[in-house]
Amino acid sequence: MIFFSLAVIVILVAIFAPIIVPKDPFKAVAPSLQAPSREYIFGTDQLGRDLFSRIIYGSRYSIFMTLTLIFIVFAVGTVLGIIAGYFGGIVDTVIMRLGDMMIAFPGLILAIAIAGLLSPNVKNSIIAIAIVTWIKYARLSRSMVLKIKQELYVKAAKITGSRDYSIIFKYIMPNMITTMIVTAVSDMGTLMLEIAALSF
Repeated sequence: MIFFSLAVIVILVAIFAPIIVPKDPFKAVAPSLQAPSREYIFGTDQLGRDLFSRIIYGSRYSIFMTLTLIFIVFAVGTVLGIIAGYFGGIVDTVIMRLGDMMIAFPGLILAIAIAGLLSPNVKNSIIAIAIVTWIKYARLSRSMVLKIKQELYVKAAKITGSRDYSIIFKYIMPNMITTMIVTAVSDMGTLMLEIAALSF
């Protein structure tokens, strides 16, 4: 509850940033590189902008980019993992070997390389990190699907003539989605740090 409360506070700060900031975060308001003081709590940057205001306002961008990124890797990785685990065969082989190629390189280094091929902006940063992150969710969802496929209720559904999409949405996804969501929420801090690292 303590950490949940802290997360809520950060989200509220991001939502109400335009009201909370004491200074305009985009304009020079004092001489550059001022030391922390009563008026400028964190001092000023090289352009004379208030760092405290910029940190508060920057939370909006960090949270938005992180939520967008986590949604993309969650959706893409989970869907591909379900397809690979449920249908198996050549589909499973292609998806997993593609994932192995991604894992063969250090994640952040590969993201930097991909971002270097694209123009430097927020959208391409999210795309670069998503390309190297989705495999974690694909592997996790695939392993869960392989386990759930062996349950008697899934075998009974197949015997009674249920279609594949019906089995996936009625029996497999409800039994794995909670674990996937917990994993996604746990990764938010890491992905936020990766976005910050890539921005440099």
